[in-house]
Amino acid sequence: MNQSISVIRAIMVLFCGMGGYMVAYSFPDIESSRTLATVIGVLLGLFLALIDVLLKGFSLRALSGLTFGLLMGVLASHFITISPLFDGGDAEVIYISRLCVFIGVTYLSTVIALRGRDEFNLVIPYVKFEPQSVEVPLVVLDTAALVDGRVVKLATARLLSDAVAVPKFVIDELHEQSASSIVEEKNRGARGLETIRELKGIAHLNFRVIDSEIENNDSRDDKMLFLVSSSKGRLLTTSESLLQKAKHNGVPYVDVLSLNKALSHEVVVGEAVSVAVVKAGKEDGQGVGYLDDGSMVVVNQSADLIGSNVLAEVESVIPTSGGRLVFGKLLGENN
Repeated sequence: MNQSISVIRAIMVLFCGMGGYMVAYSFPDIESSRTLATVIGVLLGLFLALIDVLLKGFSLRALSGLTFGLLMGVLASHFITISPLFDGGDAEVIYISRLCVFIGVTYLSTVIALRGRDEFNLVIPYVKFEPQSVEVPLVVLDTAALVDGRVVKLATARLLSDAVAVPKFVIDELHEQSASSIVEEKNRGARGLETIRELKGIAHLNFRVIDSEIENNDSRDDKMLFLVSSSKGRLLTTSESLLQKAKHNGVPYVDVLSLNKALSHEVVVGEAVSVAVVKAGKEDGQGVGYLDDGSMVVVNQSADLIGSNVLAEVESVIPTSGGRLVFGKLLGENN
């Protein structure tokens, strides 16, 4: 992409230089200054390329906000200057006053529109230049949901059929983490980016990126809540603190934590469960395995059966912050 833009800039500068030469050629009065006209054309092309570089990162949403602000400013200044306030008086003073009103009102309208561009949808969201319908229910993923990765299973099972969106600042954060020298942050960023890649590969899923510019002095949670609210979507996160903030601020959300509990198999005392013993427990003779939902099962007298599937009778179930802890007694190997 950068090479293509550089080629286009070079061609534009070349055409500007040729344009300067042709202007001098077309007017006999300046025909002797063809070299000067060519240099002026090249300088004009370089000036335009410089403006292009300075506008790097100026998004389509920002452009729509700028256009809206200019239009509203021109209309507002026009209605002010044709009001009775400017009837009569010195013509020069009236002209200067109208000019000041035009510049001031247009400037203020433009600045206000740029600051609040995320509060109105003037641009259809685009992902890879493919237009997306803004009427599709939208679910916005945060960093925690992407790093967790369970959203891929939800989407694959078609439990998540809405349009799925990821803010650009979240993707930038994951890229920064993946390039970190800290191993934990690097792995976290890599997992999040891998989740995005898998979501893009799900055929029935409507995946998009929200390129929204929000003030950098806002916290990450505040950015996320504002973006979800302004896009009229729902927040999907595995962060309990962010969920609490969403509840407090009235922001719609998908409670993945409750969904995980709802889909978990209910284990009751006296039930026989099959589990693979993968390691020894803390106490002598105990073996540890896991159910399909991730619940830990501690089986007495199974330490010698590591690597085998056993049948255990549930003796007690203890709820924990991370799920359930199941204790059982060995009934025998499950062949």
